Amino acid sequence: MARSPVHRESHALDRIGWLRAGVLGANDGIVSTASLIVGVASASMASQQVLVTGVAGLVAGALSMAAGEYVSVSSQADAERQNLECEKLELSTDDAGERAELAAIYEGRGLDAALAREVAAQLMAKDALGAHARDELGLTTALAARPIQAAITSAMAFATGAALPLLAVVLAPANRLSLAVMMTSIAALALLGMTGARLGKAPVLLPTIRVVFWGAVAMAGTALIGRMFGALV
Repeated sequence: MARSPVHRESHALDRIGWLRAGVLGANDGIVSTASLIVGVASASMASQQVLVTGVAGLVAGALSMAAGEYVSVSSQADAERQNLECEKLELSTDDAGERAELAAIYEGRGLDAALAREVAAQLMAKDALGAHARDELGLTTALAARPIQAAITSAMAFATGAALPLLAVVLAPANRLSLAVMMTSIAALALLGMTGARLGKAPVLLPTIRVVFWGAVAMAGTALIGRMFGALV
């Protein structure tokens, strides 16, 4: 008898951690650095001063993103570990109760009572903690918190995103600096929105519009403030 072909599916769940950190870091790098540059340039500062300000923003932003991601994801990881420790204790002190709890979860998902109890018994016989972590706590290996990975990804993504408006500062003529930075950044944001959507296997149009719109709002706001400040000075 011919074997049935294996049905293979490709999902984006295993990429969610680094994808979220990467997209957030790159988006923040582009928007914050471009906004900083446009605001300073609009205040009629010299190109060299604008470049120094932008580089300082890149370094400070990358380190801030790394620290922020590490702290926040570490807090998530601590909570996950604590929940798992509590579950280990419950499994060691009330195996029957935990078995019934797991069976009730499966029964609530549509299995009949007898089958739910059988499924719970078999899964707990193989990996009791893993079964409860997945089906009771909602914790999986793919979605587990990884602080160091998130911190490194965020810092690298921020620096990469921030480098684009800085490149525009280096290449653009002084009298077109703000416009060049804004156009470069909007194009980069559009590319980022499309790339993030494709990696996450989501529709492309809405994420792209969302990223470009809010980036443009941020740059326009800082340009206005820079012009007001420059006029006052």
